Amino acid sequence: MEAMNQRIWTFLGALGNTHDFFYLMLTHAILVAAIIILVTFFVTRNLKTIPSGMQNVLEWFVESTHKLGADVMGEERARKYVPLIGTFGLFIFVSNMIGIIPGFESPTANINITLVMALIVFIYYNFEGIRSQGFFHYFAHFMGPVKPLAPLMFPIELISHFSRIISLSFRLFGNVKGDDMFLLVMLLLVPYILPLPAFFLLFFFGLLQTFIFMILTYVYLGGAVLIEEESH
Repeated sequence: MEAMNQRIWTFLGALGNTHDFFYLMLTHAILVAAIIILVTFFVTRNLKTIPSGMQNVLEWFVESTHKLGADVMGEERARKYVPLIGTFGLFIFVSNMIGIIPGFESPTANINITLVMALIVFIYYNFEGIRSQGFFHYFAHFMGPVKPLAPLMFPIELISHFSRIISLSFRLFGNVKGDDMFLLVMLLLVPYILPLPAFFLLFFFGLLQTFIFMILTYVYLGGAVLIEEESH
């Protein structure tokens, strides 16, 4: 993996006169964060009653994020998690998009970045489940409804929950890394007009991966805080 990244030329790598793996990962992640912060700063410093331009786009994004969660856990609970899910969505989407631009590397094409995000989701939804249900009641749910099967169900549930870390991180990493390799091959084979359809295809895939990560996070949170409703 490191050798592959060292062979890929990037603007930030040339700027720092290095192709160090961790340098590229960190600088591109900082670049994505800076883009998001700057865009939101300039949009929110002069809010209008009738939105237009980027304000309209961001308001649509926030409303869509809320509606996405409302279908999973109801409007009130979903509103609480909009900041977290929205931040993930913006970071993943912008990361996927800069990876489409030749000379830049997508942070989400790095397993270290996606693994950290998956761990944040895992820790947070379990924390929310324990806080809303209580420690013992939350983990009692892992034992299933049939008490004699509890010794079997508990380890299975634990494995199932820990596997979500792998699922979230590797799904996003694998798809984005595959998209980057596909784009690289297209640029090498036909470097001018023919790759244009590939850019539209990769835009759609980047948007799709963003949606999948957001909806799965909502589903995991919903499963943790809605145990009472599920049991009834």
